[in-house]
Amino acid sequence: MSMAPSSSLRALALVPSRLPASRQSEVAAPAPPSGFRPRRGARLVALAAALPSDAQWLERLPEKKKPLYTHSLPCIEAWLRSIGFTQTREDPAVWVAEMPLWHARLSLDVTDLHIRYLKSGPRNLEKDVERRFSYALSREDIENAILGGP
Repeated sequence: MSMAPSSSLRALALVPSRLPASRQSEVAAPAPPSGFRPRRGARLVALAAALPSDAQWLERLPEKKKPLYTHSLPCIEAWLRSIGFTQTREDPAVWVAEMPLWHARLSLDVTDLHIRYLKSGPRNLEKDVERRFSYALSREDIENAILGGP
């Protein structure tokens, strides 16, 4: 398996070219104007612009009857956003949702998907309600179970 950077990354000038020194001047970008300094994070912005959007990841989702373990992580993340979940800043594996009838905290654990419906939500549950779903279940079954609430 080749570990060479993709041509799209080289095109973004995020990875140095592997051309011989004698040929690099032929393809080098023009020099910036005198005194020009790129903004901090400009490369990150360029990289983010090259990444697929949620809509593109949603188009790549396997059919809904397929087990969740057949989905890529970016597809799962786009799917969770599409059904109303928001990724937490503290832990990228934890997602939260505040639906009209319930509030929940979902985590993508190593072996399964764990959801906790919070008693502090609008339904005033007696206690938090927890459920775990195997990644072997279909995305459709997991989505129906999650959105069904506690």
